Amino acid sequence: MLSIKIKPVSPLIGTDLPIPYYATAGSAGLDLAAAIEEEVVIAPGERVKIPTGIAIQMPTPEVVGLVFPRSGNAWKYGISLTNAVGVIDSDYTGEIQVLLQNLDPTESFTVKKGDRIAQLLFMPVLRAELSVVNDLDETERGSGGFGSTGLHTIK
Repeated sequence: MLSIKIKPVSPLIGTDLPIPYYATAGSAGLDLAAAIEEEVVIAPGERVKIPTGIAIQMPTPEVVGLVFPRSGNAWKYGISLTNAVGVIDSDYTGEIQVLLQNLDPTESFTVKKGDRIAQLLFMPVLRAELSVVNDLDETERGSGGFGSTGLHTIK
């Protein structure tokens, strides 16, 4: 079990809103809620920054917090994260804020206090030591990318 320090930075946390929690026993991510007093309307194509009311501290630099979209919000409403995945580095101790974007072409989306807007996962970090070389080892794929392995049925 990983021990993460959490600090409420909004008076809503612990009164109107719970600290983040796992929705089910099998959930990989903690649900992050909107710590806002007033509703926020996101127009089609618009992006906004929504506070979560919490700050966290990783136990070591070998752990990162990753903020992912909620699949239900993406599928039902076209709401996702502007930056795809938010990265909370081990030395960041400010409030976690979620960059939401409305991808629906016609409908606005309203964020209300306490809405579950994202999920937070913790993952190990492998730091790399880079070695500058003149050549890389040959592989079957080589430099083929962007569709080089095809589109159709998996073999």
